[in-house]
Amino acid sequence: MNSKQRVHAALRREPVDRLPVFMWFHPQTAQRFARLLEIPVSRVAEAMGDDVRMTWVNNNYAMEGIVHEKEGDSHVDYWGVQWTRQYGFNQISGFPLAQAGREEVLRYQFPTSHLEELMRLMLPVAAQEKEYFIGCDVSPCVYEMYWRLRGIEMALLDMVEAPDFASEMLGRCADWSAELARAAVATYELDWLWTGDDVSSQFAMLMSPASWRALIKPHLARVAAVGKAKGLWVAYHCCGALRPIIPDLIEIGIDVLNPIQCNCPGMDALELKAEFGRQMAFMGGVDTQDLLPTGTVDDVRRATACLIEGMTRDGGGYILAASHTIPPETPDENIFAMYQEAGISREAIFDRAAGIRRNWKQETGN
Repeated sequence: MNSKQRVHAALRREPVDRLPVFMWFHPQTAQRFARLLEIPVSRVAEAMGDDVRMTWVNNNYAMEGIVHEKEGDSHVDYWGVQWTRQYGFNQISGFPLAQAGREEVLRYQFPTSHLEELMRLMLPVAAQEKEYFIGCDVSPCVYEMYWRLRGIEMALLDMVEAPDFASEMLGRCADWSAELARAAVATYELDWLWTGDDVSSQFAMLMSPASWRALIKPHLARVAAVGKAKGLWVAYHCCGALRPIIPDLIEIGIDVLNPIQCNCPGMDALELKAEFGRQMAFMGGVDTQDLLPTGTVDDVRRATACLIEGMTRDGGGYILAASHTIPPETPDENIFAMYQEAGISREAIFDRAAGIRRNWKQETGN
């Protein structure tokens, strides 16, 4: 069973040879493992046995796909957003519409002239479509795209003081995400369409569920519909405490929810599985705030084993993943222990890395 078959079977709740895995590493964690395994950082996921391959074609590409070597280095992206590397990640340091009046905001144009260029970002992913489960990330889709343009305070203020104006702009953000999605599904043989918006903090939603339903849900539904019309799984990413809107996500066709920040109110993975597991699948739930960075190897093994047992008790509907990017302070042995519980041993990881090194030397002549 290859990775593509494994993930599809797990999402359909059919027997698999091992649990599918898809992890995100903090850039410093990935670089450390690249040194440990003596392979290029771009091949770490392959060595670790991850089953999913995907990339960003919307504004998340500007955040995660453009890597600066030094702290403080910056760039301005196609959307007019300025990013600066801080603590290893690109953070927004300039919002193009923060000081704009409403008429100027309404004149804003999304970077449609770069559509073909953004689609080409999928080419390396598509080259692996026969073996791996392939996805295209068109997030941020609605609210998060708007606040990246407007600034989070102004975006929320617009939603309160001028809901019609805010809905217009949120709809334009969704139009752009849907345009990217239509181009992606027309061009590539995808397995899932990845959507997302961070609309929650670690304690509660950033807006009332009623406001989300009125201003965001209809627009997000249009983006999800692109994937559903093509017969794809549709995944949705939102950090934090989004429990109140999970039934709404199911209603608009979301098949997979990520990342399940298990320390947030209402986000216990096993409770979510018990309540919603017949209607959607889950990806995530391994705690990155306490368990992975500070727990012992035995702690990680016990917690991961309990999570897997509970999330697959009905036969599947689960992809093992961390609840966020795996932070740099996480001990190597804890990461290996988490993978071990999914059936991927340390020895298998090093064996794959050895094969990657051999092939890499042959390809580069070094």
